Amino acid sequence: MLLLTALGAVLVLTSVGRTWAQGVAPGMGGSRIAVSASGSRLTALPTGMALVAMAAAVAVFAVRGRTRVLVGALTVLAGAGAVVGAVIGYTDTAGLHAVAAGQLALSSGRAEEITRTAWPWVALAGGLLLVAAGALTTRFGSGWPAMGSRYEAPTRTSAATGRAAGPADLWKALDRGEDPTG
Repeated sequence: MLLLTALGAVLVLTSVGRTWAQGVAPGMGGSRIAVSASGSRLTALPTGMALVAMAAAVAVFAVRGRTRVLVGALTVLAGAGAVVGAVIGYTDTAGLHAVAAGQLALSSGRAEEITRTAWPWVALAGGLLLVAAGALTTRFGSGWPAMGSRYEAPTRTSAATGRAAGPADLWKALDRGEDPTG
């Protein structure tokens, strides 16, 4: 699961920094200006979803049982979001038109002769890996070993009552000269 999540997130995050679409914008006097847009310029969705999946991969180690299944479902949703973002980035031309307008210093511009690169497909593959990692966690995660109890906050029990010691009991122990920290 961790390997699939890491690989999927790396694919998505690497691909969104690369050029996804390129074209030319007609300028003044018949000039033509080359324009290109990266995946992150076209859509921010894959980046955000990859970061959510990476956080979920870390959270898997800190939770157990049904909560781990929920973390797996979150990873599935993050992977699906990355896939949707890759499809949006591949099909949408508004971002490239905005780049053309910016390079021409106009309020609106139009890119022509638009070509696409393979980077959106890399992001899509990364999103599918994230979906697979989440599905594995959802299906098998509740049975995976969890961190030991030594990582949990310690609780003290009162010898007299057999119940957990509260803040007042800890202060009383200090007053008696005992070390309540152990």
